[in-house]
Amino acid sequence: MSESILFTPCNLGPVTLRNRTIRSAAFENMAYNHNPSESLYNYHVSVAKGGIGMTTVAYASVCKSGLSFENQLLIREEIVPGLTKLTDAIHAEGAKASIQLGHCGNMSHRRLTGCTPFGACSGFNMYSPTFVHGISEKEMIEVAKSFGKAAKLVIDSGFDAIELHCGHGYLISQFLSPFTNHRHDIYGGSLENRMRFMEMCVSEVQEVAQGKIAVTAKVNTRDGFKGGMDIDECIEVSKKLQEMGLHGLTLSGGFVSCAPMYVMRGEMPIRTLTYYMTIPWLRWCLRMFGKMAIPTVPFEQLYFLEDSLKFRKALDIPLIYVGGVVSRQNIEDVLNNGFEFVSMARALVREPGFVNRMMKEDGSCKCDCDHINYCIGRMYTLEMKCHKNIDNLPPCLIKEIEQIKERDKKRKN
Repeated sequence: MSESILFTPCNLGPVTLRNRTIRSAAFENMAYNHNPSESLYNYHVSVAKGGIGMTTVAYASVCKSGLSFENQLLIREEIVPGLTKLTDAIHAEGAKASIQLGHCGNMSHRRLTGCTPFGACSGFNMYSPTFVHGISEKEMIEVAKSFGKAAKLVIDSGFDAIELHCGHGYLISQFLSPFTNHRHDIYGGSLENRMRFMEMCVSEVQEVAQGKIAVTAKVNTRDGFKGGMDIDECIEVSKKLQEMGLHGLTLSGGFVSCAPMYVMRGEMPIRTLTYYMTIPWLRWCLRMFGKMAIPTVPFEQLYFLEDSLKFRKALDIPLIYVGGVVSRQNIEDVLNNGFEFVSMARALVREPGFVNRMMKEDGSCKCDCDHINYCIGRMYTLEMKCHKNIDNLPPCLIKEIEQIKERDKKRKN
């Protein structure tokens, strides 16, 4: 490990990170009433103190119509002081601060946004559940301008980088994917047309950023299901973002409404997911049909690496690898394959100081996250936490965790 570049500085556009590690934008569910909270502050500061190069505040909505969750950040002027307090504290620990900006599109509900949700096309979102309307060109312009306004506010708040969410089946991704985009105007049909809305949003952010801040995007390597975007089109999307002057890309995959576990891998703990829910009918439906609606995609280490290597060959832009990173050896393997940065989430939910521990220990250092996905199941209702960091879990959830471990062991054997 003496020749490792892991703990060497590296530039991401105008920003220099102290090492090659990034806390990925995994939703924390800690922004109570859409505001930065003490929990959000404490978590990201603990990750910064734990040695990370840059920590990313997740899934902040650029406007009210883009909210998916009650405890999701909504970027607006009145929260700038709270965000500034957070970025100042992250910087004091030697790390950089990034924030993910996005719009959920049809993955919302009127009770949360105060308006009928919209997507690339009209239809019915079974996950809310609610009817949605196809976004008009006027609304598209308003949302794109919201990206620019949000970018200005986070720059004013002291963030070093912005990650634009262009994947996972949210609004920009809904335009990109042929599965959700059936439009017959200039925003539908060919990939060139389907990229137009993405280009609008990126252009608004770039106009504000002007080299003051690193601008990156999270993109899909594949949507992860038949009828969605596959790797060839996803590479073309990435080439367009490179052409538009972005400073880096995070390579992910999956689609919230069709392939949710393609993003995270493993099994969704349905009992955990429903245990904390307060809506009786939704809890009952998920108990009955959750396994069918959220099928398991087996976890393996570095599960996006094979596809990501094809992007590495096709692009010159700095690439941020994410997916199945559980050890220092995983990180070394990624960096040795030409990626500039490695991003991780569950390992840092389990152990915020994982990066510091890698610095102290030898190359065999591993995080003991077992990928049961309790943190993910809990995240839809309460703040994200690892089951190993919680005392006195309910017996029914302990039982589910053990059952998932046993099923996972059988799959591996």
